[in-house]
Amino acid sequence: MNGEEDVDVPTKSGKKSNVLPLWGNERTMNLNNLILTNIQASHYFKVNLYELKTYHEVVDEIYYKVSHLEPWEKGSRKTAGQTGMCGGVRGVGAGGIVSTAYCLLYKLFTLKLTRKQLNGLLTHPDSPYIRGLGFMYIRYTQPPADLWDWYDEFLEDEEEFDVKAGGGQVMTIGNMLRHFLSKLEWFSSLFPRIPVPIQQKLERQLNERFPAPPPGAAPAAAAVAPRPERRRDYEEYPEERPERPFARSRRSTSRDSPAHKRSRDDRPRKERRSPDRTRDRHRDRSRERDRSRERDGNRSRDKDRNGHSKHHRSSRDEYSSKHRSHSSKDYASELMKEKERQKRERDSSRSSPSNR
Repeated sequence: MNGEEDVDVPTKSGKKSNVLPLWGNERTMNLNNLILTNIQASHYFKVNLYELKTYHEVVDEIYYKVSHLEPWEKGSRKTAGQTGMCGGVRGVGAGGIVSTAYCLLYKLFTLKLTRKQLNGLLTHPDSPYIRGLGFMYIRYTQPPADLWDWYDEFLEDEEEFDVKAGGGQVMTIGNMLRHFLSKLEWFSSLFPRIPVPIQQKLERQLNERFPAPPPGAAPAAAAVAPRPERRRDYEEYPEERPERPFARSRRSTSRDSPAHKRSRDDRPRKERRSPDRTRDRHRDRSRERDRSRERDGNRSRDKDRNGHSKHHRSSRDEYSSKHRSHSSKDYASELMKEKERQKRERDSSRSSPSNR
């Protein structure tokens, strides 16, 4: 009897019960098995959160500890090279360090929140992460048919917060709720699936509430962008021309032009070069080239005096002449042998009929 008295039965006026229904698995909160296993095995959940017994203590812990809404801490999960069911979206391939946000989300589930407490999370003024965990609690535990009623009045909420571990993905509360209603993926995990008829109804309601712009239309911000002001015609009003410091022209100037001389004279004294010093430098370079040429000529003459070149040339000529003489003698002797052989064959052919 006491249990029946605690449950608020909806009245004819439309007042809803303070006890929230739970949709799906009442033990796992419809979380991914790997995420749930890491939550239950984490030291933070077993030790730190075990000491928190009331709703208000958990809300205070969210305020101080939560800085993003990802299921895993930054850099703690390695999913490189994993595909298919072991990919990053499924969340079943490799574990990591589960985030404080998901530990506290599961802690809220263990407290069995009432409707009043959940509404207090959704409208909490202190931190957007308290509100974000409240909306995630709805997405994981409430019946899909009730999602639109929960999210309807917050779909245009403009409060911003960073949902990515380590920062870098700022979004509004309204954009996050639209993502919850239209997508299953949430970073490296999945939300519970929504039945197809309910999903189609949610998409129709979103399209009616936020119609897509026609194809080819410019964004609203670009369409109303103010045009830049026209510069005043200073030729007509020369007295209003602002004074600007001298800037060097980008066009190339000749060496004799006043601009070139002025820029050359403005350089520091150490960088200036007198004509005499430039002339002396050119003269020194030409002398150095003449000396190198003389050294090369002396080296070639020394080689001729020592006979290295002549000896090399004479030995090469002797080798070629010997090779030619040997080759000519061999050819002559072979030719004489061939002629003698042919002569013997002719003589033998003539003598063979007579013998017969």
